[in-house]
Amino acid sequence: MTDRKKELTIIYLLNSGFLVRGDGWALLFDDFQDPAGAVDQALPEIEELYIFASHAHFDHFSPEIARYAKKTRRYFLSRDIAGVPSARRIPADQTTWLGVYDSYEGDRIRVVSYDSTDEGTSFAVTFEGWRIFHAGDFNWWHWREDTPDNIGFARNGFMKQMKKLDGAFFDLAFFPADGRLEEARSWGAKEFCRRTDTRALVTMHSVGYPRWRPEPDFFLPGREIPYWSPVTPGEKRHLAQGGKFTE
Repeated sequence: MTDRKKELTIIYLLNSGFLVRGDGWALLFDDFQDPAGAVDQALPEIEELYIFASHAHFDHFSPEIARYAKKTRRYFLSRDIAGVPSARRIPADQTTWLGVYDSYEGDRIRVVSYDSTDEGTSFAVTFEGWRIFHAGDFNWWHWREDTPDNIGFARNGFMKQMKKLDGAFFDLAFFPADGRLEEARSWGAKEFCRRTDTRALVTMHSVGYPRWRPEPDFFLPGREIPYWSPVTPGEKRHLAQGGKFTE
């Protein structure tokens, strides 16, 4: 694979949906709604499109992504989506179904799937010299009102998956900071940033909540990284090589 790092343009769609654009190419993650029409606006300039859906939940997958088939080199869909009848609209010859800990390499792209602590998978994607992680619904889901047993189960499940990610390098990671979790909103993102070599963080899965800001002890001393917490569909940032967001 070539190393042509320059700059990424990252556009927030909604919830966990993002369009990541490079020079003539784009990666589209968990596009279930696009109120600002960002994908349609960008499409004429995209020559090479890869589409990802982490699981079948309505706020992560929509069969409407089939309408981008002419520009799409390949769809990477979590295997649980195959059970959704509307998924038949996605062209079978352009689709790779991924279970947990599967991998794909071809078309100049490498994709490795990791587990989730909810449904489906998370993705580590290497393309054009960039290494990008999209968590889907992988998170430390600590619900304060839950039973002690369930709280312990959720923590153990998250920590078990993190062992698979220890020390992994990512130029950019998309990770939940869900406002419904209240004081535990960013526990998962905090652990993820501390245990991986991530150079830039984008938070997600927090529709209707204020823009996230890291707590004073979120980053380890000397390990602070650029972050962005989008709230408005169509919001965008540019990410330079080495990790710096600009508007």
